[in-house]
Amino acid sequence: MKFADFIKEASLKNRSRIILALDLSALPGNPLFEELEEKAKEVLNATAPYICAVKINMQLLLPLGLYSGVKRIIDETHSKGLPIIMDCKLSDVGHTNKWAAKHYFNAGFDAMIVNPLVGWSGGLESVFEVAEEYDGRGVILLVYTSHKAAPESYELEVKDPVDGRFKPLFEIFARRALEWNASGVIVGGTYPDKVRYIHSILEGKVPIYSPGIGAQGGVIDECLKAGSSFFIIGRSIYLSSNPGEAARRFRDLSWTINETS
Repeated sequence: MKFADFIKEASLKNRSRIILALDLSALPGNPLFEELEEKAKEVLNATAPYICAVKINMQLLLPLGLYSGVKRIIDETHSKGLPIIMDCKLSDVGHTNKWAAKHYFNAGFDAMIVNPLVGWSGGLESVFEVAEEYDGRGVILLVYTSHKAAPESYELEVKDPVDGRFKPLFEIFARRALEWNASGVIVGGTYPDKVRYIHSILEGKVPIYSPGIGAQGGVIDECLKAGSSFFIIGRSIYLSSNPGEAARRFRDLSWTINETS
């Protein structure tokens, strides 16, 4: 199933716009290190009825391994009817991107997050080609991050190679999402004004995925009204004393707003 269809189906089934960022972490020597996979699966099992997808970052990939612990988490996620996204923010030369994409998709990831800074030819073109080879897997562009220093880079005025005009970097990235037919864009939920502006560029043709909700201060209703389609939430769920209940609260909030807006 194509990624766009997979996440839409899961969203409608669970009446949710919430993507669980499964970012539990620990270094060797920490008692949690030996239990990372088990703890991750516990959070997944508790939250599965209230989310529409899972996202994994380096916190689990590095200690658990792509084809071992992470592969088992991918399989567990799929068994619950949920897609899973690799947050690698890939940004390398084409042949390296190609093999990274093949490994991530071969392991079972349904989509991956990439950095559009590297450009198309000899850059991300190979990732989009591999995504199609793997039956329409998703490629999501990082357009504006959620952390405090994001404006230092993403609002830099740069010369657009297409028309020669100077524009903020994030605007060029958003237009690349349209040009490249990306599956989605990442825009930090801590910047609802940027969500609104980027949504106006995308004209509803590319969904916006917003991290930074909860622990970083992003608010669901502001971003949903500005144009976010999905919300990536990690610490506010998996660090909760009851991850399932936390996920349910976020789910209910986003879906209620969706129905009434």
